[in-house]
Amino acid sequence: MNHVYLALGSNLGDKQKNIEEALDKIEERIGSIISLSAFHLTIPLGFQSENLFVNCVCEVVTDMNIYRLFAITQQIEKETGRADKSKNGRYADRTIDIDLILAGNLVIDTPELTVPHPRFHTRSFVLDPLFEIAPDLVHPLSGKTIRELREELDRNGPPALKDDHAV
Repeated sequence: MNHVYLALGSNLGDKQKNIEEALDKIEERIGSIISLSAFHLTIPLGFQSENLFVNCVCEVVTDMNIYRLFAITQQIEKETGRADKSKNGRYADRTIDIDLILAGNLVIDTPELTVPHPRFHTRSFVLDPLFEIAPDLVHPLSGKTIRELREELDRNGPPALKDDHAV
């Protein structure tokens, strides 16, 4: 059994309902959600919008192949109303976003999938809810705990945004 961490966000429509619907589908198709953070209200990052986000992180236990799991998260996004991951390579408002953040000590870097998520440690809207449910979880590349990564982000602030694209 593998423990995977998924970050969910929504800033269109009934945001909380969108996330709850996605969580239900994750439980039905991927595995058991054994831990779920609180829902956090956050401002958009990387684009301008009047719509605030609702974000959370969940821990899922599954025996599913990671590539199959990723494909199912993409399908859930489509079913929940998300047409594209980005518009012209840019972030945009979305009904749902599901990002695969961590999968145990697994490290993958392919054009289709990067695990750990390459920017999660720079985003408080992911680190804060992840800290709630797994503060001592270790990032497999940096060797730092979520607690340490969050303290660094609090101390140093987020890195300057470059040409950040939707994942």
